[in-house]
Amino acid sequence: LDFWANMVRFLSMEGSWLKRSAYSSTITTIGSILSWFLRLYSTIVLVFFLDRVSKIKIINHQLDNERVYINDFINLDLVWNTGIGFGLLSFETNLIYNIITFVICVIILILFYASITSEKSEKLIFSIIIGGAIGNLYDRLFYKAVPDFIDLHYNSFHWFTFNVADIFITIGIIVFLIKGFFIRK
Repeated sequence: LDFWANMVRFLSMEGSWLKRSAYSSTITTIGSILSWFLRLYSTIVLVFFLDRVSKIKIINHQLDNERVYINDFINLDLVWNTGIGFGLLSFETNLIYNIITFVICVIILILFYASITSEKSEKLIFSIIIGGAIGNLYDRLFYKAVPDFIDLHYNSFHWFTFNVADIFITIGIIVFLIKGFFIRK
């Protein structure tokens, strides 16, 4: 945005022709669009990066070690998930795994389109979801499973094991639902 804003200022100082032309508003519009794309993609990259770092750390740690005990309610214990979020729809067949992976790719593309056409606040929500989804898709493509490692539990009751990408996806979906149901324009 700074580049485009400076370019408009520079050109407008050179002559008043820019102020009267349609190019001025076009350059400003392009600058605004580029600014939002950069914010959108930087959020996606940040979420993806946080997810990758956490998964690499836990995979490397658990190659030689047991699970990590944090307290009576949370452990870090690596589980390879071939299903979707929180280990749901885990099957042993490659056909179902490939169908689920294809559906996830389509959903990510739909979310990209939705993020481009949505209003500013929803762009951030979609980018958080996309970043997490791409993190899990990366694992599905390169590891043929998603490493889940956050184990929440109380006594013998264990919640589904999940990862950082699942956290971002869940937060994005919850915020999107809250915005849709409770926040009116």
